[in-house]
Amino acid sequence: MKKWFISAFLMMMAVTARADLVVEVTQGVDAPTPIAVVPFQATGLALNEDIAQIVSDDLGRSGFFKPMNRSNMLGTPSTEEQVFFRDWRVSGNDYMVIGHVAPAANGQVQASVELYDVLKERKVWSETVTGNSNNLRDVAHYISDQVFEKLTGLKGAFSTRIVYVTAKMNTPGNFTYKLQMADSDGARPRTILQSKEPILSPAWSQDGSKLAYVSFESSRPAIYVQELATGQRQKVQTFRGLNGSPAWSPDGSRLALVLSKDGNPEVYILTLATGQLDRVTHHYGIDTEPTWAPDGQSILFTSDRAGLPQIYSLNLPTRELKRLTYEGKYNSRGRLTQDGRFLTMVHQDGSGFHIAVQDLKTNRLDILTSSSLDESPTIAPNGSIIMYATKKGGKGVLAGVSLDGRVRFTMPNGDGDVREPAWSPYLQ
Repeated sequence: MKKWFISAFLMMMAVTARADLVVEVTQGVDAPTPIAVVPFQATGLALNEDIAQIVSDDLGRSGFFKPMNRSNMLGTPSTEEQVFFRDWRVSGNDYMVIGHVAPAANGQVQASVELYDVLKERKVWSETVTGNSNNLRDVAHYISDQVFEKLTGLKGAFSTRIVYVTAKMNTPGNFTYKLQMADSDGARPRTILQSKEPILSPAWSQDGSKLAYVSFESSRPAIYVQELATGQRQKVQTFRGLNGSPAWSPDGSRLALVLSKDGNPEVYILTLATGQLDRVTHHYGIDTEPTWAPDGQSILFTSDRAGLPQIYSLNLPTRELKRLTYEGKYNSRGRLTQDGRFLTMVHQDGSGFHIAVQDLKTNRLDILTSSSLDESPTIAPNGSIIMYATKKGGKGVLAGVSLDGRVRFTMPNGDGDVREPAWSPYLQ
């Protein structure tokens, strides 16, 4: 195999473990919008989560907002009558969120929340949100999504999930690998799969109900599909040689994947209902890392058929092949935003491997990160943030950068490396 392919493969396998992920914003927009998220008043119940704090943290992590410190608040209003706009305006806030939480039927809770424009002294949005008392983070993330959309015009993605791969070294050469799923902020992690062998390339189905991934548990790489609700798993491919890089079609009926069963890594399409397997690339070069265009008519993939890794697009009905990347000698792991306009990738220059984005309308390429070992980009479903794996202090961590490069964050952990992030679609 070609040297670049082997190196990339080994980088993916060299994972070692993690503690809970915690997002730290390292850079925001030049002038984040000041907002006060007032502690919610609770009546008749004891809450196991601070909804207002979660909302404040969500908005602060986005980089678009600067939440007010609670210790500087002059009061804690929970109704419109208790709001004195002058006080909040003098405190430097453009917007404020207030709320009240009370018991509801069947053991649930109701959070009544209101968003105000402090400068114009008017209500922007209000809603009563009902949720389970054991899942108040879901209520909080929903509120964050609504506030974010009302004030930025972008659909919020705080209620989505991420999956990622970790491993813990027990003794030299002996690891415990885990496929983990967590909230988009890294909270509430849970284990989807645990194995003594490597796990690679997790990918979400478009409806968010299933994951496809590669596991070495049977001593060689095999592709599995797992139902998240039931945990039921199915091995879908296990040919001799490479079985890798599964990617769901937008309608969920097919998987694009990479097989070397004919001697060379090529892109295939598997129809899940029938098991039909169609080979769509035919070249002596290495073709890998497929991803679907949002319309399901094209597949993007990485190939070294021109000498070094670049990203190509293959129209499936016509089989027309188009090279998309030309700038730089190495571009790989292409992923498209949901509107199909922007292509994110791993781009190599003289200082290392970075996350870059290319506008497919203008072909302009912008390098978004300055770290040197960046890999595995995945895009939030609203197209605002790219999450990726990188190194910090000698350990693998997840990090994020906005599509325009102005917002940055890291998700450090205290117990080893984290790799292979995949951001969920909007969940039903």
